Amino acid sequence: MPEYTAPLRDMRFLLNEVFDAPKMWAENPRLAEVVDPDTADAILEEAGKISSQILAPLNREADEVGSTWKDGEVTSPPGFKEAYATYSEGGWGGLGGNPEFGGMGMPKMLVGQVEEMIQGSNISFGLAPMLTAGACLSLNAHGSQELKEKYLPNMYSGVWPGAMDLTEPHCGTDLGIIRTKAEPNADGSFAVSGTKIFITWGEHDMAENIIHLVLAKLPDAPAGPKGISLFLVPKFLVNEDGSLGERNPVNCGSIEHKMGIKGSATCVMNFDGAKGWLIGEENKGLAAMFTMMNYERVAVGIQGLGVAENSYQNAVTYANDRIQSRAPTGKQFPDKAADPIIVHPDVRRMLLTMRANTEGSRAFSTYASKWLDLSKFSDDEETKKHAEAMISLLTPVVKSFLTDLALESAVAGQQVFGGHGFIREWGQEQHVRDIRITQIYEGTNGIQSLDLIGRKIAANGGAFFKLYAQEINEYVASQEGNAKMAEFINPLKAALANLSDLTEWVMEKAQSNANEIGASSVEYLQVFGYTSFAYMYAMMAEKALEKEGSEPYYANKLATARFFTKRLLPRYISLSEAVKGGADCLYEMTADQF
Repeated sequence: MPEYTAPLRDMRFLLNEVFDAPKMWAENPRLAEVVDPDTADAILEEAGKISSQILAPLNREADEVGSTWKDGEVTSPPGFKEAYATYSEGGWGGLGGNPEFGGMGMPKMLVGQVEEMIQGSNISFGLAPMLTAGACLSLNAHGSQELKEKYLPNMYSGVWPGAMDLTEPHCGTDLGIIRTKAEPNADGSFAVSGTKIFITWGEHDMAENIIHLVLAKLPDAPAGPKGISLFLVPKFLVNEDGSLGERNPVNCGSIEHKMGIKGSATCVMNFDGAKGWLIGEENKGLAAMFTMMNYERVAVGIQGLGVAENSYQNAVTYANDRIQSRAPTGKQFPDKAADPIIVHPDVRRMLLTMRANTEGSRAFSTYASKWLDLSKFSDDEETKKHAEAMISLLTPVVKSFLTDLALESAVAGQQVFGGHGFIREWGQEQHVRDIRITQIYEGTNGIQSLDLIGRKIAANGGAFFKLYAQEINEYVASQEGNAKMAEFINPLKAALANLSDLTEWVMEKAQSNANEIGASSVEYLQVFGYTSFAYMYAMMAEKALEKEGSEPYYANKLATARFFTKRLLPRYISLSEAVKGGADCLYEMTADQF
């Protein structure tokens, strides 16, 4: 059976050495109260145990059995209910929550590492706390004090998990055309009616109640996205004393039969005059929803990373065990009938690609999480403003680039296994199937790419991008006298210069052709991603060089950085040429010619 080991050493390296998170925590009064290096280390250790010992062993059977639906009730896979109870009893659901309502208030840099372990060991299970955390973010930021006091403590504790109900059968990304309605009741509540689809863990048996955050329109709402409101709709109504009352008319009509993440229930949810309460202001539902979107999209990138790490670990084990032919340079294991396949150049290429993708992704998601923390916890307005700009810019890249690389890695892992990679019990084909959804939900990667170049760059004249480029340039300048860093700094300089020129090219072309943004967006985001990883690997290499020779970990980190720089970073050159191929060739054929 596939196994999973939490990559704690790499997580500690990033937190403690590359980004010096403990210094940031100590300098922030709110964070200093809740976290220090010892606390963080203990959290990582315990999360690693839960992931490897409790969640990972359930992953394979959950894929085979799946969640099941009967007469509106959903039964989770074997072991999930017990694992959820263990997870909740440990307080993990409130790790990043508001301490005023029972959360721990931990920074995203730490929470993100925990999320990677949970998702990497069992993504189907991990979706439940992930969606609850998103619902809590929106409720905490926009709900009334009464709603927060009534619901957040039980949501943080896991007693009442949450679900986000956005998509409808006729609309996905274009939420402005939703049909779900909310009629005012005399008591100040609303009667919510409509159908939502693709609702992850919208119904299940792991907890006594489920709190739905539902997008709907009031009777006199303006047309389009400006007429959307957000409502809290519980599965069971909650009495004044906090006990559960009668069942709300919220029902699961069916669950989807999916390519992957089969252990999780993806529900069709029907609301038939269900009682709900407004979160935030009328017709401001999208703003309330987008409060959690940056966190959720970063979390989806981390999901992909986690599963790809799992795939890598098992591919390495297999490559060291499986014997096949001899090394090109001659016998490496003369006592065996053949050499382990890890001696072969192409197998090493695949494994190093997987490793470079996952380690770069872990660094980049931690870096983005740093900006989320600064935007949330900093008391300095200029710092907060800068952080908000940075996370706005980086979020679509984290979501899209990390999940694209995750699928590439999982396919490579499957290839390392050869024929066994195509067989279910070896686990690699499940990773491929599970990762595939991360490129689709929380905004498809195509939409993320449009968001990056269209809204986050072109719409503000490249202001956010210039902040990022300035930071990288300042880092490059700080290393100019470090001869050992030249092999990483010079390629980074070239990649950044190319990205800056490409950004100007796209913005200029878009002024005369509205299709240029969409035509270039996916490849542009990839160029942005590879350039960002070059920055991450330069920072990691700098720290590894300082400790070179002290332990094998640092030598391995440098080897991975060199592989990325020499074999993966050059991809930005061909991708840039693809962008400059322009939009016209996409429209030479009419629709009926396809």
